[in-house]
Amino acid sequence: MVTSRSKYIFAGAGHYSPHGGERYRGGLFRRRPGEGEWQALTSGLPDDVEARAFAIDPRDPNVIHVGTQDGPYRTLDGGERWARTAYPERGGVIWSLAHDPSDPDVMYAGSAPVGVYRSDDGGEHWRLLPNAKSPGHCEMGFPARTIRIAVDPSRPSDVYAALEVSGVIRSSDGGETWTDLSQPLIRLADQPHLKSRIGSDTEAEGMLDSHAIVVSASAPGAPVLAVRMGLFRGDDRGTAWSDMQVGRHSPLAYCRDVLVSPHDPRTLFACLSPAARSTDGTLYRSSDLGGSWQRIDRGVKAEATMMSVAQATADPNRIYCVSRCGQVFGTEDGAASWREYRLPEGVKDVYAVACI
Repeated sequence: MVTSRSKYIFAGAGHYSPHGGERYRGGLFRRRPGEGEWQALTSGLPDDVEARAFAIDPRDPNVIHVGTQDGPYRTLDGGERWARTAYPERGGVIWSLAHDPSDPDVMYAGSAPVGVYRSDDGGEHWRLLPNAKSPGHCEMGFPARTIRIAVDPSRPSDVYAALEVSGVIRSSDGGETWTDLSQPLIRLADQPHLKSRIGSDTEAEGMLDSHAIVVSASAPGAPVLAVRMGLFRGDDRGTAWSDMQVGRHSPLAYCRDVLVSPHDPRTLFACLSPAARSTDGTLYRSSDLGGSWQRIDRGVKAEATMMSVAQATADPNRIYCVSRCGQVFGTEDGAASWREYRLPEGVKDVYAVACI
């Protein structure tokens, strides 16, 4: 059993075969900070597990949920043993997990193709929310997925789902019905610098390429959305969107993850890179809800897109991020110094990081 004084880092990866070539392995991994090695976690998990999302119970860090290619799994002992929860589908790929901050027994899970599931008993049982669907704004070479879910701490019936690649939807009744919030994002793509088309027939593709969404208790009703083109703030519960102009502070603007600090609702973290698959990546922090940003990952060099960031709920000085190619970077002293922990050889498509 992990005690409150124990420290662990977790990382999750998918399987990846670039252009039909060598197949890189995925997995779920755990290690302690400092000296030592990564441990591949397998007990109770699907064979050849892929892990793309974490949710740590705010009441007990030993209780961790992970999204796999066979639905959500849960550990009650900090990762020693895992078990599949009562999820209604077999083979459902889970891309996102979120607790309701006002009631951690309420959880949401996002799948591919686009779907949202709700649990009212701490992830023990799940039910499909049938009205959560992709608006179909952008057809890519893969099914749209529910890449992130956020619950407004000041209004927990408001649930936001970021869809890759299909914009944003919001529920005002805990997931029973949904409203498409994407049209203002599509209109922003009329601006030349916000046009981007890689795999579809619309130049609004970059604005619809959602990667993460959060809502801070210090800015109720104002979600922050990370997309290919940067960071955007949603006014009036996402009915209007404005560019936060992160490019004024960073030479890199492609944003893969954004996080509200569990210790200070005015503090945000953002993973910024050149593109989805690149040879660079950075971690920025804002202390004023995104008004200004400073790079904090000093002394380390990401060799690929920065994908995910986490801050330990027990200690604000513990911050971890991960690059797509398997470099986990961490600080135990509030960003004064950083250390790299490279995942095992052959792990090349990393999506998620967590720390307890």
